[in-house]
Amino acid sequence: MKVLILDTVHPSLISGLRELGFEVDEDYKSSAPQLRAILPKYTGLVIRSRLPVDAELLSRATDLKFIGRVGAGLENIDLETAHRMGIQTLNAPEGNRNAVAEHALGMLLMLFNNLRRADAEVRRGIWKREANRGLELEGKTLGIIGYGQMGSAFAEKLRAFDMKIMAHDKYKKGFGSEKVRESSLEELQAHCDIISLHLPQTEETLHYVDEEFIRRLKKPFYLVNTARGKVVQTKALVQGLQSGKVLGACLDVLEYEKSSFENLFEREIPGDLQYLLQSDKVILSPHIAGWSQESNEKMARVIVRKVAALNLI
Repeated sequence: MKVLILDTVHPSLISGLRELGFEVDEDYKSSAPQLRAILPKYTGLVIRSRLPVDAELLSRATDLKFIGRVGAGLENIDLETAHRMGIQTLNAPEGNRNAVAEHALGMLLMLFNNLRRADAEVRRGIWKREANRGLELEGKTLGIIGYGQMGSAFAEKLRAFDMKIMAHDKYKKGFGSEKVRESSLEELQAHCDIISLHLPQTEETLHYVDEEFIRRLKKPFYLVNTARGKVVQTKALVQGLQSGKVLGACLDVLEYEKSSFENLFEREIPGDLQYLLQSDKVILSPHIAGWSQESNEKMARVIVRKVAALNLI
């Protein structure tokens, strides 16, 4: 049985698949039309985000048994077609949950302590202490929306900060604990100082945070998004920042980034993005929350373990 790998991955994934008995081919350059011609001979496909695995591509994958995504989200796979064809779709959120949680916490601490601005000022010889007086996380109420691998990992990191943690997940129940209060969305919007998003990108979550969502928050709040860029409507976020309803934002992902996650865009910079780029109230990073040195190997090993569980060989 043969597996085709379309994106660069940690070497342990390749060696792990070979140890399971698979023949592994690597192809990091072929276009979708070129791949259609060779897909019939493969049992497995391993991807990150270079190409969408759409219905047309899958229609040529007549012997495909699994697709392994070295990451958390599966939005670049036509899941309906894959499932109809009996193809297993495997992802690896267990492998980068810790990296995402640490990154989100780092961004939040950076925002609360004015570290972006203070660092830039000191490098220019400017020494402002009072103007850069920070805020403490202790005593704040943080709401987590989406309590899967990423949301629960973030909650674990926050336990040491003596915060009140609330969590809402439309599709999960009974996950509350002594440290995390299971809550409705309305309860989060009524009480939270900080909202952190941990949602997949689906039709349901497109522009989840929009003008109406922001309006329903009872008090000014901070927003953290390490999930997917299109979950937040940039226009609404900018309006919230301008009005003071949104006090600040930590954004590892942006609505404008390409679906491959490799580039931001190839067009003129939109006005709303210009505002985010220039604002001291916003911390930005290039979709790297889950990209630690450690998570690279962890995700590879998760995919190997899940492929092994399919018992194909």
